[in-house]
Amino acid sequence: MVTPSDVTSAPAPAPAPAPESWRGNEPHETDAPRIVPRRNVGRLLSAAVALLLFAMAVDSVVRNSAFQWNVVGQYLTTSAVLNGLLLTLWLTAAVTALGFLLGIPLAVMRLSANPVLRTLSWGFVWIFRSTPLLVQLLFWFNIGALYPTLGLGLPFGPEFVTVKTVNLLGPTLTAVIGLTLHEAAYAAEVVRGGILSVDAGQTEAAQALGLGRRRTLRRIVVPQAMRSIVPTAGNMLIGTLKGTSIVSVLAVHDLLFSVQLIYNRTYQVIPLLLVATLWYIAVTTVLSVGQYYVERYYARGAARALPPTPLQRLRAGLTLSRTRLNRATAPDARFTLGGGR
Repeated sequence: MVTPSDVTSAPAPAPAPAPESWRGNEPHETDAPRIVPRRNVGRLLSAAVALLLFAMAVDSVVRNSAFQWNVVGQYLTTSAVLNGLLLTLWLTAAVTALGFLLGIPLAVMRLSANPVLRTLSWGFVWIFRSTPLLVQLLFWFNIGALYPTLGLGLPFGPEFVTVKTVNLLGPTLTAVIGLTLHEAAYAAEVVRGGILSVDAGQTEAAQALGLGRRRTLRRIVVPQAMRSIVPTAGNMLIGTLKGTSIVSVLAVHDLLFSVQLIYNRTYQVIPLLLVATLWYIAVTTVLSVGQYYVERYYARGAARALPPTPLQRLRAGLTLSRTRLNRATAPDARFTLGGGR
């Protein structure tokens, strides 16, 4: 009689050996059927139409003699244009740095439990976001009409130091002040939004560990908020770069004002505007690349594996193409090793 224990304890039968005629004919890993994706005809047609329209646009720009590309190349690297470009870059860097230095305290004040600080911060942001930038610049440029002199002293008392506003605020300094205050209002909202994007549980966990408010903000909240702050801050930086062109109304010798001085003399308006456009595009491209890598740096903790960079994708594509080319040109080793199939 066979019991269940005899059945479970019996060893499994060994697999039968393969016939001699089968040996050496195991399927190779490259013999697996290749999966070919289904061709989307609509996608191919739309891509062809888009490329055709793009080629037509490029052809119209390159072959149109009204653009005067020879004049563009002549003035692209002149000293006047390069000096204006340097001033534009300096204004962009200074205004962005000062704007965020002022915007960060405003954001902290806006999140404070103190109603006075919260109201003052809200009022600053409200005023400078509600007024057009050009109006602000013109107002600061004509500040001497309201305050001919500025003094330092006691309230309702004597003044120790006085200076004339006309001698203090020139066009460049006026542009820096106006752009900085305008930038600070938007930077405050960007920083505040980034801080609010961090989950409240992170702050509660830091408090449970005994971390103080300042240390929690500096070590826990801000690093996580940077994932939300950096994209918007990058857009603000690029917007500030282009927004500096508005200071040309104050006769500040930025990039746009420099090319305006040239075409007012030569009457070559279109090629000189193209010179400014090409420089703005070049600088914006560099800033966009930098923004991409800064965003990638602060996104390290948000995903297990970061997506490859464009350079890594290019290298992987070249490696894959080289591998396929080598496989296509190399002889098949299965037919050259003793006996083949």
